[in-house]
Amino acid sequence: MNIGIDEDTNDNTEIKGLNDKKTETDSLNNDAEVHASKLVAENEAAEEEMPQEDSSESVEPTPDKQINDLKDQLLRALADIENTRRRAQREKEDTAKYAIASFARDVLGVADNLSRALDAVPEETRASSEAMQTLFQGVELTQRELQTTMDRHGISQINPQGERFDHNFHQAMYEVESADVEPGTVIQVAQPGYVIGERLLRPAMVGVSKKPADQDKNLDEPGTSSGSASDTAVST
Repeated sequence: MNIGIDEDTNDNTEIKGLNDKKTETDSLNNDAEVHASKLVAENEAAEEEMPQEDSSESVEPTPDKQINDLKDQLLRALADIENTRRRAQREKEDTAKYAIASFARDVLGVADNLSRALDAVPEETRASSEAMQTLFQGVELTQRELQTTMDRHGISQINPQGERFDHNFHQAMYEVESADVEPGTVIQVAQPGYVIGERLLRPAMVGVSKKPADQDKNLDEPGTSSGSASDTAVST
């Protein structure tokens, strides 16, 4: 009888131990499931917070869009080619037009000397003899032929007598008091200028008019210090 009781007691103890282990295992499984559920929830929340990638980036362009892009690239390439062609043509024309600029600048001295030679011969001397008159006419014809040749190559003379002073084409050598014209008017041309095409070869050496000193005095009130200072500035 005692042996049978012990066996039942041992069986109950083993069963109890197995039940305890099962309970512990179930508890661990429940904790693992709860932890896994928390991780899944956190991952889902993180995925919702992350910015979604633009699905259009991964989409391949349609054939119509590819055709439009190719047309745009072709038009841009054609425009660049046309601009390059026009630029090359303009550079070619400028080279042909201004290639002789350096040579033309040296020839201007010859034209100046011919003009001085003609101006240096008085009228009486020209008519003094037939030989002198023939020589004068020959120099005059040479000057005209030279000017015609320069005009043919786009070299024009600047003679701004009576025009407004322009610093782009004129160089003021002195000032002349004059009440007959507006101040800043070219009243004397000491040396004519020349241009080739639209470029300046040599500026014209000119004398420019200015307001007379006595006219400035009349404008100032007599006896004032400002009037005397103005007179002094004009006289200098």
